[in-house]
Amino acid sequence: MKAVRILVMLFLLVYGSPAEAAQPPDDVEFTPDIVYAAAGDVQLKLNLSRPRKPGKPLPCIVVIHGGAWRGGDRAAHNNLTWQFAQSGYVSVTVGYRFAPQHPWPAQIQDVMAAVRFLRANAARYNLDPARIGATGFSAGGHLAMMLGVLDKNDGFDDIGEHQEQSSKVQAVVSFFGPTDLTSDYPQQVEPWLRDFIGGSRQENLDGYRSASPITYVNAGDAPILMFQGTRDPLVPHAQATLMVDALTRAGVPGRCELIIGAGHGWSEPELRRTLLVMMEFFARHLK
Repeated sequence: MKAVRILVMLFLLVYGSPAEAAQPPDDVEFTPDIVYAAAGDVQLKLNLSRPRKPGKPLPCIVVIHGGAWRGGDRAAHNNLTWQFAQSGYVSVTVGYRFAPQHPWPAQIQDVMAAVRFLRANAARYNLDPARIGATGFSAGGHLAMMLGVLDKNDGFDDIGEHQEQSSKVQAVVSFFGPTDLTSDYPQQVEPWLRDFIGGSRQENLDGYRSASPITYVNAGDAPILMFQGTRDPLVPHAQATLMVDALTRAGVPGRCELIIGAGHGWSEPELRRTLLVMMEFFARHLK
């Protein structure tokens, strides 16, 4: 089954496939290192994949890597964008600035600028600006959720050009992404949060609140699908249920799946099933 083969390849990438050594499939047009914005002297780049014979404008999926907001590489998700392209999407994997050199809100400003860039260049890349989704893993899941809940008046759209464009996406899939940074986290995570926000929770509670997707949930936000393991050593599974409560109060559609006994990621058979559910979720909301 082609869909299952695609999903297994996605998993191999997400959890450590050497994407940088791979080559795009023959039916995918791959363009790396596109500069989408500048933040001071930092050039922000994305890698873009699309079908070689796309036909009509296609929906787009933005892929955001994890790494505790302090590391990671957009190229690690090249294979993921290739597989999305083979499934009828334009897809990009986005680089962003890292903490502690660039604390919050640099990361969300960057990925929002990427979405605005894509909308402004929709005709160039043959994508439909009204159908953009986002997915991410861990810190990338957090940023993907932010793209689904932030509105223009929330005040983060100030990096990059194309300010006339919206940075909000129409569907989100988060794999074990944090939702409420004001909550307690495992001790090993606290230094990462301090570097990310710039200070401890006691020193900068407003910063932790401003960096929490749950803060911005309201009616009209993008549908969100969340996957979370109940034995995740980094992101407590209560993070997912807190977000469920907020989405329910606001009437925002979506789903949450708790994978009992899973950690910060999981293996077969849940792996295959959850990735298939992700593809079905995007197809329902973007196609």
